[in-house]
Amino acid sequence: MADTQQVDTEQSGAKSGWAEWWAAYEVTRMARRIESFAKAHGGAEAQVAHLGERGARIVLVGEDGAWGDQVARTHEGALKAVERSGITVHEDFDGEFAAKLTTGRYEWSRMAGIQVGGPSNT
Repeated sequence: MADTQQVDTEQSGAKSGWAEWWAAYEVTRMARRIESFAKAHGGAEAQVAHLGERGARIVLVGEDGAWGDQVARTHEGALKAVERSGITVHEDFDGEFAAKLTTGRYEWSRMAGIQVGGPSNT
């Protein structure tokens, strides 16, 4: 005779419902931030990159060359947020897309670090 176990579907359903609600909330919040960035920079384009178990990184490049990023807990959530915001999504961060990005003195000094007299990266 097999052992049986009764599962409280109400309780497990509540947990599942909460997780779904939270995931939808995060997508909505990220989409609003993306829309805000796009509005502030005359439009924007994005690329979504995997971060392994940590999720996905949404890299945004504004029409004025400004850039920013967001980290999402899942790749699926990142894609949904970008789609909801209505901006163009690139498959890769290729040369044409990267050429739209402008960097300033701060970025160059941070990338160079202490090798050329910039601030330490630690």
